[in-house]
Amino acid sequence: MGLQSQIRRNNWYSIWLLICFPLVLSALSWALLFLWRYHRSNEFDPFSITQVHIDFLTIFPLIFLGVDLWFIVALFFHRQLIMRATDSKPLERKEDKRVYNLVENLCLAEGMPRMPRIYVIDDASLNAFASGIHSGSYAISMSRGILEKLDDAELEAVIAHELTHIKNRDTRLLIVSIIFVGIFAFLSEIMFKSIRYKREGGKGEGLWFAGAIGLSTLAYVVSLLIQLAISRKREFMADAGAAEMTRKPEALANALRKISADPRIEAVGRKDVAQLFIENPQERSNWFERLFSTHPPIGERIAYLEQL
Repeated sequence: MGLQSQIRRNNWYSIWLLICFPLVLSALSWALLFLWRYHRSNEFDPFSITQVHIDFLTIFPLIFLGVDLWFIVALFFHRQLIMRATDSKPLERKEDKRVYNLVENLCLAEGMPRMPRIYVIDDASLNAFASGIHSGSYAISMSRGILEKLDDAELEAVIAHELTHIKNRDTRLLIVSIIFVGIFAFLSEIMFKSIRYKREGGKGEGLWFAGAIGLSTLAYVVSLLIQLAISRKREFMADAGAAEMTRKPEALANALRKISADPRIEAVGRKDVAQLFIENPQERSNWFERLFSTHPPIGERIAYLEQL
């Protein structure tokens, strides 16, 4: 898959998410209203279904207004939100001229009109990520450990990897997915709280309980499917792009070996944010988490680079 094919694919996935998300959210909202109506009346009848339709049409504009506001806030403030979620701080040129020189040289060589902002994570582990939706919001964050423990060629390769994610529009797709996964997580939390605090008794309680559990599970599954829709191939593409950019595939392979020994970033607690990193900064302790991992095994990536 070439660069333009990857960009088209990521653009299509972004559009697909924007189209499908309101449809899924509408279906979940209708189902919740149906359960709420049945919980109150304890019976099924045509009037109840009609009332559900009326309730849905009444709150439909409010749902979309809330989603639009959420998306607008996330769109304009996603960099600040992600930097806070990863404990990233701005890195000034006077603090590390080496990093700025590497980033600037790569951006000039690739004809990138604007250099991404540089951030540092105060953690001795080794990891990095790129983020942003447009040229004004692009940023690269690197841990203190990766800056101190990689040599120039290895660090240049890691930066090239992150710049490739920006060029391929991977970062935009990932930011959109993080926004939507966050909304589904919020809905799941609301439904579980309803289960905890709305135990009022009555014949409809069992159905409300089962339905809320089912819808919460569905919201969680949808969030997983969104993450799986973002192919693991993006990391291989970014690795290949970095190798082409620097002409040093062995440098990135060596960097990945060092990163794999200690990628965990203590500040990263959200799985949706973890998918931004060059290697997952969270521990994957069981087979289920490894199955739904957004990153391919790092050993396969190293083997791929050694063949270039």
